[in-house]
Amino acid sequence: MAERNVSAVKVVSRKSLCFFFTMTTFLFLMSWLFVLRSTRSEGSSNSIAQNLLPNSKLFSTSDDSDSEKQNQTVESSFGNRAILVNSDENVEAITRESGKCSSTHGDKVVLKVFMYDLPSEFHFGLLDWKDEGKSVWPDIKTNIPGYPGGLNLQHSIEYWLTLDILASELSEPSNSRTAIRVRNSSEADVIFVPFFSSLSYNRYSKTSPREKKSRNKVLQEKLVKYLTAQEEWKRSGGRDHLILAHHPNSMLDARMKLWPATFILSDFGRYPPNVANVEKDVIAPYKHVIGSYVNDDSSFDSRPTLLYFQGAIYRKDGGYARQELFYLLKEEKDVHFSFGSVQKGGVKKATEGMRSSKFCLNIAGDTPSSNRLFDAIASHCVPVIISDQIELPYEDVIDYSEFCIFVRTRDAIKKKYLINFIRSIGKDEWTRMRNKLKEVQSFYEFQFPSKEGDAVQMIWQAIARKVPLMKLKTNRSRRFFRSLHGKEKGLKSIPAPANFW
Repeated sequence: MAERNVSAVKVVSRKSLCFFFTMTTFLFLMSWLFVLRSTRSEGSSNSIAQNLLPNSKLFSTSDDSDSEKQNQTVESSFGNRAILVNSDENVEAITRESGKCSSTHGDKVVLKVFMYDLPSEFHFGLLDWKDEGKSVWPDIKTNIPGYPGGLNLQHSIEYWLTLDILASELSEPSNSRTAIRVRNSSEADVIFVPFFSSLSYNRYSKTSPREKKSRNKVLQEKLVKYLTAQEEWKRSGGRDHLILAHHPNSMLDARMKLWPATFILSDFGRYPPNVANVEKDVIAPYKHVIGSYVNDDSSFDSRPTLLYFQGAIYRKDGGYARQELFYLLKEEKDVHFSFGSVQKGGVKKATEGMRSSKFCLNIAGDTPSSNRLFDAIASHCVPVIISDQIELPYEDVIDYSEFCIFVRTRDAIKKKYLINFIRSIGKDEWTRMRNKLKEVQSFYEFQFPSKEGDAVQMIWQAIARKVPLMKLKTNRSRRFFRSLHGKEKGLKSIPAPANFW
């Protein structure tokens, strides 16, 4: 009897297993067919989205509280060089459809800029200018505060851009103007934050014996508190804000709190890629310290030095190549490679040296970029760039290979590689590159008032090309805001939360 019961149990178990396996297989097949059907209907729209949003992690939107934490840890395999739209035609098309950027002069795009009236302690007060009456701004028609010279000048872009915005209100915009100030932030393409952060670092980053915090750090704390309280910041989460941090050490305390904004930088050397990258931020040129070479009638034969470098030789981080190249090149007769600084006539010596040289070395130092590249351009000395992580201004519209030589660090430090390579460049090729340097030189000139095609207007144009992506990120961030907060109000009455990606 017991054997009969055991046999019955085995039969029931086998039937149950067969039934379970059959149902599981059926459900799996049905699910797979549903997925295939969904993919077929959505495939075309997904492929378009992927083309327009190449770095999906940076653009992703989530509907839970972990979204911000996850995005802060995102790192592209390309580091700060986030992938751009592949086609130049796509870039041009997106720029043409850049929302509020208005074409007021023929086909030229004029950027509408709203500038905060920050207290003068954040900008011209750092130049020892005192408020006049109720205005926080100097009267630039009669009195423009001067900017300190020397190496301070190389990171002075905040000064030139702020002056340009103030000047846009003095008269009707001319055909050469690229950016104008608007008083209504809802009409603006971008929100400009006029904090002279590089000057603040250079002058006030050290703590005096009576201070617990440096003035530079206090100003950054005040700035974060001010910006995050503004309706303009809350409306976009800061994505349409422009923050200038050209000196690599400027905004060290505030950058991690203001990272959704667009930074104007010299390079990405001291930034993690989820805080700053080429997709959302703008690389701006240094202001060259050496004067522009006016009326240059030099030639290949009249420049006796083949290769020129003068500066700090022993550097940390990526600058190890400088000392390696010093030992490789110091015995070459037509190469000038020596230590130098701005002190004791250093600028004058560098000016004479670069103008009498065919090629000028630009080697990575503590950071990937240096002012030396722009000094070389101003001197019409063909730059030889040895900096694998360097980012260059306006590279989405300028082909630097037409007037610069690029050499990988690992190749440059091979014995005789660099010198043999430079010697192989003949007179005709050098002359072509030198002539191109003369053509592009104006793109790196800072001046007031600004002129068409100078550095100030080129930077504004680079910012204008970022506006479509700013708007895209802002709009995507609002998708789930209503459901997250459980409100029935229209989206226009609900500001986007700060730092919501």
